[in-house]
Amino acid sequence: MSDIGHNSSISSSAAQELRLFVERVERLEEEIKGINEDKRDVYAEMKGRGYDPKIVKKLLAIRRKKKGEHEEEMMVLESYMSALGMM
Repeated sequence: MSDIGHNSSISSSAAQELRLFVERVERLEEEIKGINEDKRDVYAEMKGRGYDPKIVKKLLAIRRKKKGEHEEEMMVLESYMSALGMM
């Protein structure tokens, strides 16, 4: 951890390093913005072809989960739905 505080004087080498970090984050934020625009385009195309984007987002969330995690959640959900007379 650096001893640089908000009221400290920063050396020129530290200032250059800080500038490089800030520029890297800015580039990454631009890349993220582009990727998010691409995702919106894919969802719009999907919707245009008749798919439900909300359901596809749920599918993606399920696919990100560890094996077995989704099945356990579904069992609990079904149990709760049954208890509420929804099944």
